[in-house]
Amino acid sequence: MLSMDIIAEIRRRHFISHESISAIARDLKLSRPTVRKHLKTTASPAYQRARQPQPKLGRFQSILEQWLETERHLPKTQRRTAQRLFEGLQAEGYAGAYDSIQRFVKQWKSSAAAPGSKQAFVPLVFAPGEVCQFDWSHEQVEINGVFQTIKVAHFRLTYSRQCFVVAYPRETQEMVFDAHDRAFAFFGGVPLRMVYDNLKAVVDTILVGKERQFNRRFMVLANHYLFEPVACTPASGWEKGQVENQVGNIREWLFTPLARFASFAALNAWLSQRCRELGARQHPVYEGSIASHWESERTALRPMSAAFDGYVEAMLRVSSTCLVCVDRNRYSVPAIHAGKAVSVRIRATHIEIVANSIQVAQHARCFGRDQLICDPWHYLPILEKKPGALRHGAPFVQWELPPAVQQVRDRILKQPKGDRAFVELLQMARTAGLDVLQVACELALEHGVVTAAVVLNEMRRLIAPAQPAVLNLPDQLQLKHAPQANCARYDDLRGAQHVLH
Repeated sequence: MLSMDIIAEIRRRHFISHESISAIARDLKLSRPTVRKHLKTTASPAYQRARQPQPKLGRFQSILEQWLETERHLPKTQRRTAQRLFEGLQAEGYAGAYDSIQRFVKQWKSSAAAPGSKQAFVPLVFAPGEVCQFDWSHEQVEINGVFQTIKVAHFRLTYSRQCFVVAYPRETQEMVFDAHDRAFAFFGGVPLRMVYDNLKAVVDTILVGKERQFNRRFMVLANHYLFEPVACTPASGWEKGQVENQVGNIREWLFTPLARFASFAALNAWLSQRCRELGARQHPVYEGSIASHWESERTALRPMSAAFDGYVEAMLRVSSTCLVCVDRNRYSVPAIHAGKAVSVRIRATHIEIVANSIQVAQHARCFGRDQLICDPWHYLPILEKKPGALRHGAPFVQWELPPAVQQVRDRILKQPKGDRAFVELLQMARTAGLDVLQVACELALEHGVVTAAVVLNEMRRLIAPAQPAVLNLPDQLQLKHAPQANCARYDDLRGAQHVLH
């Protein structure tokens, strides 16, 4: 069927320009009967077939209608798509095409919807600094050459429309705490209210209406920043429509095409910069840019006094191999705490281990599985009694020592009782520092004599306090007569002559 534009052109060229039917057909690549037919056309073209036939649906139509009628009462997330319905009919013996099922499902849903059933909404107006909306999204990125799905925390100031996003490997409570710290620091203050979905890190129990039992640890965060948490009605995303819309826009603007970064730190630095740049866009309601309204909204935000110390704490027992297990990864603890209970504070970026209110260990957090993260210094007291573990102990095999120290270690281990000798070097390096051991090893290699005694001697020389060039003494202690070398004075002190036998 030709469009009305083509039909109008045919009639103009024939009746106004007096072109022949053959010339028009040849130029527009149409047949002459088609041109003759449309020379008589004045009304808009209409398709002869208003509805696509479904010859192969047949007896399967009643099955499909029954499924659709049953699933219309289910939540939207639990309803099958047209593709899944098509696969179900194939299992029942349907041999037709997917297009027929797709058209029928679309027509059925249109006819089943009640007239005027489309929801209507009231436009909302927010005061500066009043409300900020929060949501999570899942995005695809490449971090350090590995393609992975990450979690992105979205914040949106509802008055100025300023956005802030930060990426994490997971969607856990400590990530929520860290995201709030970063967002409030970025915005320059704290809003009066924060609006959330009913995510587990925020809401423990959904009660009647708007009543919620919020997570106790999350309420510590809210109490620290003095904002009021508000949870939306379940499956009512329009209650925080701005951030819901932001999720789709950020995916299009920042994560398409695929974002590639060396680390999460580099990715988050770039996301923060891009959020500032997006503030240059025109505000959708008021005159001026988003950044200009954000600048005026800052004065209405409550200033931050201090960042929230956001962590999730767990009491764990240290194993006999001086390890604690967190998220299927094992982290080392000083050997003195083996078999004892310690407090493990899980943060977004690192793990802290506390015993008797004192931090005894800290590790960068690992987000893989079944990884071993060890600090070799934690196992040094064990080496005093079991120096043979130096050769095959996992913390020491994976220990990346400076090249000079590694060379000295390899040569000392070949000597008799070399294990215990190198352990003595490590014990001194624990107090003096690994840099001192490195310099001592370099000096020993330079002299060509590599033994534990030589390296220890060099380390003692390096850490020995420097002698002052000039001694500043009070006048009472100053010498008035310089002593002279006279051995006869010793005879005077004895008060007698030497007796020769």
